[in-house]
Amino acid sequence: MGEVIVVRHGQTEWSRSGQHTGVTDLPLLPAGEEDARRLRTVLGQRHITHAFVSPLVRARRTAELTGLFDGGIDTRIEPDLVEVDYGRYEGLTTKEISAQLGRSWSLWHDGTVPGETPGETLDQVAQRVDRVLDRARPLLADGDVALVAHGHVLRVLTARWLGLGPESGALFPLATGRYGVLGHEHEWQALIGWNIAC
Repeated sequence: MGEVIVVRHGQTEWSRSGQHTGVTDLPLLPAGEEDARRLRTVLGQRHITHAFVSPLVRARRTAELTGLFDGGIDTRIEPDLVEVDYGRYEGLTTKEISAQLGRSWSLWHDGTVPGETPGETLDQVAQRVDRVLDRARPLLADGDVALVAHGHVLRVLTARWLGLGPESGALFPLATGRYGVLGHEHEWQALIGWNIAC
C-alpha cells in the first residue's frame, strides 16, 4: 500500500513576510523555485502514481518543478486543495490581526471573518479535504499519492487523516518547500514523517 505525500509549495513574498495567503495568487520567489527543485530528487525516489495539485500558481509551479507533470504520473488540478479563505484577514500577519482585535488571534481557535471574500470555517475546510482523502485512498493500492498545496489546508488534511478534528491542524506546522508522509502502522492511519526538508 502506498503513502500520501503532502507537499507545501515553495516560498512566496507573503509566506516570507508571514502574511496569510489564501486566494491571492502569488508566484514563487526564486528561493521558492529552488525549494521545489530540491523536492524533485526526493519525490523522484518515491513510487508516485497519482498527484493532486491546488489550482493556485504557487502550488502548480511547485508541482511542475518537482516533476509531477513530467509524465508517467496521473496529475490532476484539485480545487478542493486551495488554501483556506481568510476573508478579511487575507494579506495580514497574525500580529496585525491580533492588533486589530486587541487580543491574540489564531486561525485554529478564532477562525476567519468575511471581507472581500466570505472567509471559511475550519469545518468547511475539513469537508473539502475529506473529499480529497476519499479520492486518494483507493489510489494507494497503486502506489504513493502526492498532494501539492498550502500550509493550513494541508495541516487540516493531516488532522483528518489521523481522525482528528480540523482544529488539531494546529499541531502540524509545515514550512514552505517541505513535505510530510501520511501512511499506516498496521491497520491504523498514521503520521510517518513531517515537515521534512530536502
